[in-house]
Amino acid sequence: MRMKLSVKGTVDQWFNKMGRNSTLGVTASILWLMVIGWIAFGWNLGTIGLIDETEPLFAEASRQMFITGDWITPFFNGDTRFDKPALIYWCQAIAYAMIGVNEWAVRLPSAIAAFGLICLAFYTVQWYLAKQDELEQVSRPTRRYLISFLVAALMALNGETIIWARTGVSDMLLTGCMASALLCFFLGYAKGGRKRAGEAGGAGGERITNAPFPNNWYLGCYVLIAAGILTKGPVGIVLPGLIIFAFLLYVGKLREVLREMRPLVGILIILGLSVPWYALVIWRNGWNYINAFFGYHNLERFTEVVNGHSAPWYFYFIIVLLGFAPYSVYLPVAIFRLKFWQRSHWRSLERFQQLSLFAWFWFAGIFGFFSIAVTKLPSYVLPLMPAAAILVALLWSDLFLGKPKADAGSNFPVSPRLPLPASFLLWSGWINVVFLSVLATALFNIIYILGSDPAITNFHELIKQSGLPAIGGVIWLLCAVLVAGLLLSRRWDYIISMNILGFVAFLIFFLTPALFFIDQERQLPLRELSVIIQQVKKPNEELVMLGFKKPSLVFYSQTQVNYFRFPQETLEHLQNQAAKGLKPPSLLLLAEQKKLLQMDLQPDDYKNLSTKGAYNLIRVPFVKKKNEKMDIS
Repeated sequence: MRMKLSVKGTVDQWFNKMGRNSTLGVTASILWLMVIGWIAFGWNLGTIGLIDETEPLFAEASRQMFITGDWITPFFNGDTRFDKPALIYWCQAIAYAMIGVNEWAVRLPSAIAAFGLICLAFYTVQWYLAKQDELEQVSRPTRRYLISFLVAALMALNGETIIWARTGVSDMLLTGCMASALLCFFLGYAKGGRKRAGEAGGAGGERITNAPFPNNWYLGCYVLIAAGILTKGPVGIVLPGLIIFAFLLYVGKLREVLREMRPLVGILIILGLSVPWYALVIWRNGWNYINAFFGYHNLERFTEVVNGHSAPWYFYFIIVLLGFAPYSVYLPVAIFRLKFWQRSHWRSLERFQQLSLFAWFWFAGIFGFFSIAVTKLPSYVLPLMPAAAILVALLWSDLFLGKPKADAGSNFPVSPRLPLPASFLLWSGWINVVFLSVLATALFNIIYILGSDPAITNFHELIKQSGLPAIGGVIWLLCAVLVAGLLLSRRWDYIISMNILGFVAFLIFFLTPALFFIDQERQLPLRELSVIIQQVKKPNEELVMLGFKKPSLVFYSQTQVNYFRFPQETLEHLQNQAAKGLKPPSLLLLAEQKKLLQMDLQPDDYKNLSTKGAYNLIRVPFVKKKNEKMDIS
């Protein structure tokens, strides 16, 4: 017990020093954010090749934009790519100009967006806790710094965030813009409210003025919403707008805050920043763009199943459970703790005290919106992960409350939350233990759970030989045992830290080696073949991929690829090209061995150039008749 008190006393002393010395506090905060950001987003970011299928589409479209100087219309493999607006391509193209055309540049915008988001969330939570201490007339630097550190760690160190922050697609950039816009709104809202009558201090924030412009946080919100629109379209304004509207309506401040926000100024900012590119791309491409982007990639994705991405109604419950694991087991108690249905309680609080309620509207708004949408993908609920981190971190802040002293002159509640029975947290802790145990068991038996991958021969055997399932299983089993021990000793404040340490160990010793393993077995053969293609390809010689689509080949070979699904289609294409008398009279064909066998080519009908992994690269001369003997000279 003395050891525990000594350690706790030392920690308190450090945080008290940080509370008294602002320079020390800022330095420690920056170092913490840099460490968390590097572990989660920077470490080995560009040492793994692009992952098929989606990431190379963005990388190549951005490369085409970079080399052609066409910053309006995205292209991939010779065709327009209207899936996403231009901001992600601009960011990647700028990164190419700065550090070269490589994997680091492809993923840098996603990593920066994620890092910027956790920094803003860190500031928001620390400011909120400082204001709470000011209102309650106490000083709790340990609580303020620990919970701020915790929210940054929870936000960065979860599977959903790490996957998309390390992937060069638009999802993390959208999340960074949307979530940062919501945080900016809350800071503008919390800092822009009227003081209560008779209040001498600054707990309620600055007075509302008749200034023609909204405060800087609202302006930041508008700019980030415009960036969200340029990242993924109408959803960049629809979702933040719905969340903010529902929240303000609930707390009864809709008209008041709209006057503060100067919506006309906001609309002009949003339109001024986002509309010009849409106007230019529509002017250049007309209805082709309107139908493809607004029709297919927005309206149809919400109302119909697109590309076979259907899922049952409970799909996102599973995604949040696994994507925010292992902290997701505490979300139910974190949400129930709010008792958000007690509207009179929340309306009686100061604006800044409504952070956890706002996080709940944020979480529920995104979860509900995409649950209604017919097309479902795991990445769609990525923007709710920051809200989940805030909710769980503020749940843990209750463990550091101490004995606050209320303001004797105050006639309103000082606590933004209502009492929570200890049994709720206890049961959540044991669910945590069970969940970690199930996760460990699943990893021990992962070769029986995973399906086969045609791109990796002997997939299950290779995984077993790697030893990774045992490593991952041991990490989570050990974590489950330690959490159980903490529960039995009632050391609540260490439980969430143990989960974070377990995830860091899992990231370092399982996830990262697993990514290297998959890259070596699945993606490296295509990169090696891309180099060979650049060496052997004759001028104007066509490159054909049979039976599968791997966009990474286009990026790495810097060559346009023609895709065919069936061998018969490829044979007919050979005949058609032969009839045109093209030069050179051959093409390069990349296919899996079984697809080549289905073409029934004789040894003299082609020339084998290279075999890497499951893929064969051959040169096939044009033929004039379907069954005519091929002659390679």
